[in-house]
Amino acid sequence: MKPGDELPPLEIPVTRTLIVAGAVASRDYQDVHHDAEAARAKGSPDVFMNILTTNGLVGRYLTDHFGPRAVLRKVAIRLGAPNYPGDTMVLTGTIESLEGTTATVRVVGANGLGQHVTGTVTLTLDGPA
Repeated sequence: MKPGDELPPLEIPVTRTLIVAGAVASRDYQDVHHDAEAARAKGSPDVFMNILTTNGLVGRYLTDHFGPRAVLRKVAIRLGAPNYPGDTMVLTGTIESLEGTTATVRVVGANGLGQHVTGTVTLTLDGPA
């Protein structure tokens, strides 16, 4: 593993269930994340994923790749295009730096509308087994 290495992509089907379950699990009860009529009344074509669900999926992407000894130390992400039901988000990552057991990974999650999430995650690879 070295800077510039790319992680394999992870495709995540964006379902209505994923959006609603993620919002409820993170206690985000804003109606735009579970009520399609309310979302449309506020100008959105449908419900859309909240940032906490996106954050969790970014974490899952990296811990799935690096394994159970990976410990997320810093997650800095920004949202872009919404994740709507029926789309697919593809997460990709590139190792930006590696210092000892600490890695910084640039992450992008793209869907049919463009980039849903961009950011960097710093993790250590020496956590408990």
